[in-house]
Amino acid sequence: MTTREREYARANQQRAAQYTELWIVGSSEDLAVMLHAAAQTGRLVYVSAPHQMGGDDTRHRRYLRLRSS
Repeated sequence: MTTREREYARANQQRAAQYTELWIVGSSEDLAVMLHAAAQTGRLVYVSAPHQMGGDDTRHRRYLRLRSS
């Protein structure tokens, strides 16, 4: 591995370490409370549109990206 490749790999790892990515599942009201709290702390970077779980399940899921620090 060349020096350039090592530096590129290290930079990518550092960028990835800056964020936490997760899926949250719950009722619309519960998700709204969680998103509001994340936005108020300044950690919310990205949130997806709500997706229904499917079937008889009335919950929704959303993808979040939060700042780690």
